[in-house]
Amino acid sequence: MTDIFREIDEDLRRDRYSQLFRRVAPLLIAVVVLVVVGVGGWQAWRWFDRQSAEDTGARFEEALQAAREGKTADAEHALSTIAADGPAGYQLLARLRLAAIAGAKDPAAGAAAFTAIADDGKVDAVWRDLARLRATLLQIDKLSPDEAQAALQPLAAPGQPWRLTALETLGLVALRAGKLEDAGRWFDQILTDPAATQGVRQRVQEIYLALVAGGPSATGSETTN
Repeated sequence: MTDIFREIDEDLRRDRYSQLFRRVAPLLIAVVVLVVVGVGGWQAWRWFDRQSAEDTGARFEEALQAAREGKTADAEHALSTIAADGPAGYQLLARLRLAAIAGAKDPAAGAAAFTAIADDGKVDAVWRDLARLRATLLQIDKLSPDEAQAALQPLAAPGQPWRLTALETLGLVALRAGKLEDAGRWFDQILTDPAATQGVRQRVQEIYLALVAGGPSATGSETTN
């Protein structure tokens, strides 16, 4: 009888965590993607500024503006031209942006484009890791928890440039699977990381508050971190 109650308790916990994940995951993953895009773009501009021609920079900005205005075909054409004949730095930026545009229309196509960058040995390791992370984020709903963890865990190691984003996504994946202890382990690494920004810390704290607000499961057992 105790075993039956324990199984029911676990089922209730999984259901509650799945419901919580469905509520918070779309927003949080969208924020994660925006953070990756923003940080990646800022670092890329700094890294490539010295080696990029002024003319190509203007063409690249025009392509980005076209994308912002919804002129996707014009943006893709301009970016494809830069990816083919621009300076090395802007070639990579164009490939990353093209992959992002493809992902907005077709996640599988975008993931394939990011994976191609991640597998390109000529690309610096920092940007290969970024591409690998973006590919994983685009496929996150189709990956099993084990597959997602295998893809993200190397990126979450100490010292990795995209560590915090990888940790946050790992926590969300564990939460979706109802693995609260695993989720807590990933989220706790964010809270104890001196490099974590206030925004990231706040999102993790909000998740913890949401779990606490859910209260104990129906059989009376307490949810633990």
